[in-house]
Amino acid sequence: MLLIQGGTVKPISGPDLPNGQVLIDNGKIVAVGTNLEVPEGTEVYHAEGCLITPGLMDAHTHIGLDEEAIRWEGADYNEMSDPVTPNMRGIDGINPQDEAFTLALQGGVTSAVTGPGSANVIGGTFVAIKLYGKVVDDMILKDPAAMKAAFGENPKGCYGQQGRKAPVTRMGVAALLRETLEKTKRYQEEIEEAEKDSTKKRPYDAKLEAMLPVIRREIPLKCHAHRADDMLTAIRIAEEFNIRLTLDHCTDGHLIADVLAKKGYPVLVGPSLGNKSKFELKNKTFETPAILNRAGLPVCIITDAPVIPLYYLPLCAGLAVREGLPETEAWRAITINPAIVAGVQDRVGSLEPGKDADIAVFVGNPLHDIQARALQVFVNGEPVLNR
Repeated sequence: MLLIQGGTVKPISGPDLPNGQVLIDNGKIVAVGTNLEVPEGTEVYHAEGCLITPGLMDAHTHIGLDEEAIRWEGADYNEMSDPVTPNMRGIDGINPQDEAFTLALQGGVTSAVTGPGSANVIGGTFVAIKLYGKVVDDMILKDPAAMKAAFGENPKGCYGQQGRKAPVTRMGVAALLRETLEKTKRYQEEIEEAEKDSTKKRPYDAKLEAMLPVIRREIPLKCHAHRADDMLTAIRIAEEFNIRLTLDHCTDGHLIADVLAKKGYPVLVGPSLGNKSKFELKNKTFETPAILNRAGLPVCIITDAPVIPLYYLPLCAGLAVREGLPETEAWRAITINPAIVAGVQDRVGSLEPGKDADIAVFVGNPLHDIQARALQVFVNGEPVLNR
C-alpha cells in the first residue's frame, strides 16, 4: 500500500482537504480524507506544501498519431485518400514511444482522448487512453470512445479547394455525413433482417460497420466545428438521426451560448492559445469557457495536442480563469468533465475510492502560478516521473 499525505488534496468530487491523505492499494484509491486508518508497513509519499490532484485529462487530442517530430513519417492522423473513412481506428496509429507522452506526464496529464484529425468529413474512431505505457493495447480506457467528424474549412481545404473532389462546400460536408448516416441506418436494418432469417447472409461493409455504434447511440459523433453555423449544422444532423454528439473546438460557442445551453450537447473548447491561424478562428478567445459555463454548460478545455503541447493543458485552464471561468470549474474542465464526456468517469477524473490511482502532485497551483510544476505523477499507483 501507498499513502500520499501532507499536502492539500483536491478530490474534485468534494471540497479541498488541507493536510489530506490518499491511500492506494493495488493501483486503486482506497480512501481519501484526513486522519485515515493506515495499515502498518504502508509506504508513505510525503507531499507537504504540495497540491494533490487527480491526473489531468484532455478530451480532444491527436497525441501519438501526430508526433512531436513533425514529418510525414510521424503524421498518422489523417487518411486523406477519401473524405469518408469511419473504418480508420485511432488505436492503429498511436505510437506510445512518442516524446509527447513523457512531456504530458511531466505536466500532470495522465489520460487523453486521441484519434484522427479533421481532414475528412468522417475520420475514424477516437480512443481514451492512459499516457503511460509501452503497449497501447494495455493503455486503453475505452475504445472506441467516439467517431470523428469534421465541418468547415478543414474538409473543404483538404478536398474541394485543392481540386481533388467533394466536399467543395459546407453543404457538401453535410451531405456526405447525412448520406453515410442514412446508409448506416439501412445497413442496420439489413443486419436485423438477416438475423431473423437463417437463409440470409449477414451483410458486411467496413465503413458502415464502424458507424453502427454511432447510430445505436453507443458512442458520440465527435464534431470538429469552430464556426457557429457549423455547430448548428452538426446539431441539426444529430437531431435528424437521433445520435449523440460532442461539439469540439467550439470557437464561436460564446456567440450562441444560449442556443447551445438549450441543446445541452457537451462543449469542448480549444485550442485557445496561439494565433488565429485560419479564418474560422477569428472569434477565438479565452472568454468562451466562462460564457458557456455561465449559460449552464459543463465545459471541457482542450489543447488539440500537438497544436498546443499537452503539458500546457493546466496553463490553458488558468488563462480561462483569468478571463472569468471560476477556478473550481476550470479544474473540472481538465479532470472530471472530460472523463464524463469520454465515458470513463468510473476510472479517472477525481480522487475517490475505487478509482484508478492516477494522481498529480504539484509544487504550486498550475492554474495561477507560472512556476508551478508536477513534482511527481502516479499512474495506476506507480510513480512515473524520474525527477
